[in-house]
Amino acid sequence: MTDVQEARDPELPGRLLAVERDALIPLLRSLAEADFALPTAACPGWTVRDVLAHCSAALMRVVESRFEKGVFSPESNDRDIAERAGWTNAQVVDELERGMTEAGPVIAKAGGVLDMVALGEWVHAGDVREVLGAPEAYAGAGLPDALTLLVRVTREKKHLPLHADLDDGGTSHAFGAVGEDEPLRLGAAVAAGPPARYIGDAATLVRLYAGRPLDGAAYELAGAVEGELNIFG
Repeated sequence: MTDVQEARDPELPGRLLAVERDALIPLLRSLAEADFALPTAACPGWTVRDVLAHCSAALMRVVESRFEKGVFSPESNDRDIAERAGWTNAQVVDELERGMTEAGPVIAKAGGVLDMVALGEWVHAGDVREVLGAPEAYAGAGLPDALTLLVRVTREKKHLPLHADLDDGGTSHAFGAVGEDEPLRLGAAVAAGPPARYIGDAATLVRLYAGRPLDGAAYELAGAVEGELNIFG
């Protein structure tokens, strides 16, 4: 079985943000202005620009240690987006780039309580990629670190135990020496009954845990239903 027993890697969240920054920011800078107004399926009511403004605001809150009561609530997120309504799209992208660069060291020093911010940012990058028709939504170079964070987050939350057989080799990519046939263990380490089982690709597994549309993806899930896996809901 594939498990994450080693000590937390404090540099991992920042590394995930940096890898995604280097891929996403050039894509965003190449967009036409109209692309920023496209609606997102993963975040109903939000456009591409809204998602990016939310992401940049959340990261700058981390960088500046601004965590007032209700931070990251839907109301707080809407206020952050509204505060940037007068900005140009380029300004939003500039702030996002800064946040993805500067938040890593702050998250590293926080001891783990902010690690999920990095995972959420990576998922939102997938939301944007999907709207734009860009490749590797919820995958790409950041997938190994994202899977490692996903395992740890679900373990710490004592989430529903699940063993994932990744048919695209995602496990071996994430954990190096582990063979492709080794299941990935997510959720609580100790459970009263057998774990749920997943068979499919790694990107679809991420979609399930992030509560994202599955778009007809082929996978098998036994012992759980889709909504039970969502860690952001």
